[in-house]
Amino acid sequence: MARLISCCIAGILPMLSAAAQADSALYRIYDTRSQREITIYEMVDELRHADVVFFGEEHNDSIAHVLQYELFKAMDEQYDGVALSMEMFVSDDQLVLDEYLAGLITERNLSKDAALWNNYEDYRPMVAYAKARGISVLAANAPSRYTNRVTREGLESLKALNKSGKALLAPLPIDTLTGAYYDKFAGLMGGHEGMGNSKMYQSQNLWDATMAYRISKLAKKRGIKKILHLNGRFHSDERLGTVAHLHGYAPRLTATNIACFPHWTFKQPNWQEWEHLGDYIILTNPSVPKTF
Repeated sequence: MARLISCCIAGILPMLSAAAQADSALYRIYDTRSQREITIYEMVDELRHADVVFFGEEHNDSIAHVLQYELFKAMDEQYDGVALSMEMFVSDDQLVLDEYLAGLITERNLSKDAALWNNYEDYRPMVAYAKARGISVLAANAPSRYTNRVTREGLESLKALNKSGKALLAPLPIDTLTGAYYDKFAGLMGGHEGMGNSKMYQSQNLWDATMAYRISKLAKKRGIKKILHLNGRFHSDERLGTVAHLHGYAPRLTATNIACFPHWTFKQPNWQEWEHLGDYIILTNPSVPKTF
């Protein structure tokens, strides 16, 4: 299955690269502020004032994964001090990831000792590029054993963790964002009555807060000037979730968010419906096979 996914990505990459400066049948990028279509290179140029760039994806969107690679590469070519942050790695895999990037261990070791996603092949080109270029990659996500614990027993249960466990997460207490984000999450769960146990929402905030906190720490490291962060778009759409938590941890950092998703009207954006989702909207061709 991984080999099939890899072949799918490899097949899309040359098509995407060739079409990047032209009218593309695969994707369209829109600047929601000026309400116009732009190229990926125009978008990269407009990111000069952004400290953190959130790329919100649909995890099975093969075009999005190739675009992320192209964006990451273009940012590295244009700016100094670019780093990559990924929801796809959990924080207690940071040591293993760093050892792989430094060439201390093999990719086989990485695959055995880190909790890689089933579709890691989609993200592998970006990690390989970072390794070749000596670029930092942040394992941003909270370990699933802790998000699961919160889903079962609530945020208060994290107080029982030892110092090493707590160091893998955002500092306690963790803000459970109210207002728009809560309403959005409740809608996803079938309405406020469908929320049932609010511990699920607490778990969501642990997830968001940990990514945001770890990004804020990365931004303080010497030589890091611009961070591209990849996550499922629910975490960053409308500048909610992880974006809002980042503002709490590092209010001086400027953040730009991208919402990328397949839609059958990808050549005709619905500004009224979508302009609030992000600074940039990338609509991808839904007819392209998904990675899973």
